Amino acid sequence: MSFEASFKALSDPVRREILQMLKDRRLSAGEISRHFDMTAATVSYHLNILKKAGLVWEEKEKNFIYYDLNTSILEELMSWLIELEGSRKNEE
Repeated sequence: MSFEASFKALSDPVRREILQMLKDRRLSAGEISRHFDMTAATVSYHLNILKKAGLVWEEKEKNFIYYDLNTSILEELMSWLIELEGSRKNEE
């Protein structure tokens, strides 16, 4: 996992909203696209960035592509941030 790719992916509000949508269940690309006022190609672009950063999984079933959160990457990011905060508190 690249922290750089993960943080770049998280820097965009659309991608953060997609992650929020996926927190409860996996969704198809079409279900995600219907939530936004943008082209399906633009939503696909955002999903591709999330996928390359390892933040979401992609699973193909018949004619649909489903996306789901990769919680292990999110846990790694959160652990690193907590560790960073903890080392700052120890200095004070």
